[in-house]
Amino acid sequence: MRNLVKYVGIGLLVLGLAACDNNDTKTPAEGAAAEGAAAEGNANAQPVSLLDGKVSFALPPDMTDQSGKVGTQTNNMHVYSDATGQKAVIVIVGDNTTDDLEALAKRLEDQQRARDPQLQVVTNKSIEIKGHNLQQLDTVISAKGQTAYSSVILSKVDDKLLTMQITLPADNQQQAQTAAENIINTITIK
Repeated sequence: MRNLVKYVGIGLLVLGLAACDNNDTKTPAEGAAAEGAAAEGNANAQPVSLLDGKVSFALPPDMTDQSGKVGTQTNNMHVYSDATGQKAVIVIVGDNTTDDLEALAKRLEDQQRARDPQLQVVTNKSIEIKGHNLQQLDTVISAKGQTAYSSVILSKVDDKLLTMQITLPADNQQQAQTAAENIINTITIK
């Protein structure tokens, strides 16, 4: 559990740094064009496969593998982000735990709330993908006047605890939630 908290903390640090970037200089017309491109980009989604193909998902075309560039060389953490670092997906393969997924998500929520008293919990629910139970914790996090939408998926696969954190700018919370759900809906577990 400590490693999970450490890695989620790293994810939140990446989020905080991206929130401080303030590099959003799109005009409304460019933003609309980007939304259209995102809808079109689903056909160009990048497949990702982990744990010898037992877990797979698809990322938007603007996200690339940054795993070796974030200061860690461990094999159990995979980082994908866009060029600005404001959109990120962090996948951590950790040791198994006897705690159930709901208890882990509640503990994670409590730890996030300790760091951000204004944390907004959007959802904390169980989901099922092809017979596998997962836990989904969606929150809106504030850091230095910026907000980000965070969706954390917890699952147990092959006696490993799998944690996927999707972090997106929450300027438009509904759009961020939809983008996170688009990634979550591509998850397959064998």
